[in-house]
Amino acid sequence: MNRCIVLNGDFTFLNTVSWKRGIRLILTGKSEPLKYSDRVIRCADGSEFPVPLVIRLIKVIRMIYRNRVPYSKRNIMVRDGYECMYCGATNQLTIDHMLPSSRGGKTSFENCVTACQPCNNKKNNRTTSEAKMFPRKKPHCPTISEFFIIKMKSLGVDDFLRELGVY
Repeated sequence: MNRCIVLNGDFTFLNTVSWKRGIRLILTGKSEPLKYSDRVIRCADGSEFPVPLVIRLIKVIRMIYRNRVPYSKRNIMVRDGYECMYCGATNQLTIDHMLPSSRGGKTSFENCVTACQPCNNKKNNRTTSEAKMFPRKKPHCPTISEFFIIKMKSLGVDDFLRELGVY
């Protein structure tokens, strides 16, 4: 894992950062390590730093939540679990408009699903009923808390928090 899990001062999940940023946060005194990975970084002067896996910020960061999840290709993929909503494949993923944009379909959570390249090509410029291809789940705009839980599970953060006895 090349990412470092960042917990807030009250042990709530904030985000993931690169392991380099994690080491910088520890060295500047802004965070404390809770768990290290097996990797060790060796510097030119001979010093060694273990790569952090989970860190906790010293101060509590006040979170200002938005009222909805912003639309993006990444957020569509997170919502759909990084798998094709038509066949379940997990490679060659793209975004498919259920009502094609050439026919007036909007680019939104309610109209877009994750699809593999073969399914997207098979559906082509048709609606789901014309192509007789229906998604396994109805697309929807996730709430902030629902999206947060999905993202935590996809990153494996909830397992680490259970191991630490925090979650």
